[in-house]
Amino acid sequence: MDRLHFATSNYWVADMQDHPPHELAPPPSEQPIKTPDWVKHAVFYQIFPDRFARSSRIEHLPGLKFQEWGAPPKIDSFQGGDLLGIVDKLPYLEELGVTALYLTPIFQSASNHRYHTYDYFKVDPLLGGDDALRELLDKAHERDIRVVLDGVFNHTGRGFWAFHHILENGGNSPYIDWFHVRDWPLHPYPSSKKQKTNYDAWWGLPALPKLNTDHPAVREHLYEVARHWIRFGIDGWRLDVPGEIDDDDFWRTFRQVVKGENPDAYICGEIWHEAKRWLAGDQFDAVMNYLFTSPALSFFAAETIRDEFSHPDLTFKSIDAKKFGKMVDQMFGNYDWEINFAQMNMLDSHDMPRALWITRDEAALRLCVLLQMTMPGAPCIYYGDEVGVTGGVDPDCRRAFPWHDESQWNYDLLKFYQRAIALRRSHAVLRVGSFESLHAKGEVYAFRRQLNDSEAVVVFNAGKKPTEVTLPVEKSRFAEFHQVWPLETHQERSVADEGMVCQVPARDVLVLIREA
Repeated sequence: MDRLHFATSNYWVADMQDHPPHELAPPPSEQPIKTPDWVKHAVFYQIFPDRFARSSRIEHLPGLKFQEWGAPPKIDSFQGGDLLGIVDKLPYLEELGVTALYLTPIFQSASNHRYHTYDYFKVDPLLGGDDALRELLDKAHERDIRVVLDGVFNHTGRGFWAFHHILENGGNSPYIDWFHVRDWPLHPYPSSKKQKTNYDAWWGLPALPKLNTDHPAVREHLYEVARHWIRFGIDGWRLDVPGEIDDDDFWRTFRQVVKGENPDAYICGEIWHEAKRWLAGDQFDAVMNYLFTSPALSFFAAETIRDEFSHPDLTFKSIDAKKFGKMVDQMFGNYDWEINFAQMNMLDSHDMPRALWITRDEAALRLCVLLQMTMPGAPCIYYGDEVGVTGGVDPDCRRAFPWHDESQWNYDLLKFYQRAIALRRSHAVLRVGSFESLHAKGEVYAFRRQLNDSEAVVVFNAGKKPTEVTLPVEKSRFAEFHQVWPLETHQERSVADEGMVCQVPARDVLVLIREA
C-alpha cells in the first residue's frame, strides 16, 4: 500500500509496518460454521438515509437546496435526510422494537443513493460527516441497537480520486491498473452512442467504473476501508453486488480482516439467488434472503399479487401452500443452520417495489410480517413499511418517510408491527428454535419450532374463511400450549387421535407456545 494513495485520498490510516499486505486466505477448514449470535436475535430496519429523516441540527453551507421533503422522488434528487435525523428518531425505532440498522451507503458520493463512491474514508457531508456517524453509533449502542453499513467495493463513482488521477494523466498515472482501462483518454461522459466507454463499468454504466480487485494495492485499499470502519465502531458490512468480485480468496481475506477487528461483526452479501458458494463459513455470515421474499409474497398475496416487476432472480406469481412449503424447505436445505439463523429475511428493499405495492393487500402484508417474525432468520423491515408507505419500482420505492404529514400514517399497521416484533422478541424459540414443517395444503401452512424444552406451533391461514387443521402434536403435551397470537381472541383447540385440532381465523396466524 503506497503513501501516495493516502495523500491523494486525504486520509492517513496506518503505516505499512502496522498492516503489511495480506497473504491469500486459506481455503475453508473443517471447523464448524459460526455466525454472530446477536444477529440471530436481531430485528433489522433498513434505512435509505436521504429519505428517512432530516435533522435541524445539521448546519449545511448556506444556499444548499434540497427537494421538498415528501415530494415525489426522482432519480437524481436529494431530499436532505441525514444521520442525525436517524439519531433523532432512535426513540421511535426503539419503541417499534428494532435492534439493528442497515444503512444504504453513507460515504462521499455524487448520487442520492451513494452507490457512486468517491471517498470510502469519509462520510458524506450532506449526511453530517464523520461526526454524525460517531453520534449515531454512540447513541444507537446506548440503546443496544447495532449499525451495519453498506460496502460498495466492486465499483466506484467517476469522482473517485484514483479514477480522476487517470482522467488527468492517462497512461502515466500510477493508478492506471486500478481499473480495467482499455485506452485513454477515458470517455467517462460518452458524447454519443458511437463513442463507447473505454473502461469496464458495472452493467456498462459509465458512472460506475469497475475496480480491478486483482491489483494488490486495490485489495489493500478495500481491506483498509473495511478495517477502518469496524474500528470506528460499526457492527458489520452489507456487501453490494459481491458476486461481481468473482474471487473467493478476496472475500476470504476480507472476512479475516473484518473478524480480526471484531469477531462479532456481521458480513451479509447481496446475493439474490442460492448462495452456497459464499456461505460455507469462510466468506459471508449470510445474504439478503430474497429466497424468502418471493415465496412469502407469492403465497400470502396469491389473489392480488402484481407480476409486472421483473428481475432475473426474483419473480412473483400465485402459489399454494404445497408449493410454498417446498420452496421454504429448499431454502433452509441450502445451508447450515448457523447460516439460516443469520439470514436477512426481507419483504422488500430499495432495489424493488414496496411489499404493499406488490401485494396490493394489507392483510397479505401482515401475514408476511408474521412469517418474518416466526421463521428462522433475522427479519428486516424496509423503512416506512410499518406505517403503510408504498411505491413501485425505483425511484418510487424510495419515498421520504412521512414525518411531515402523520395523516398519511397507518397507525393500525404500526401497532401491528410493534406487536408482531414483540412476539418474536418475547420467545427465544421463535428466534433460534429448530424448524419442522407440519402441514402444507391449500391455503394453510404450519410449522413447529423447538428449543430445549420449549416448543412453538405456528399455523398460517391465507384463506378468507376460518379453517380447522389437525396437527401432529402429542396428546400428552396438548394442555401445555398457550396461545400468544391472535392477541385479542381465543381460538378453540381440541385433541383427537391424529393430534391437536386447531381453529385458525381467516387471513391470520395461530401461534401456540409451550414454555420450558
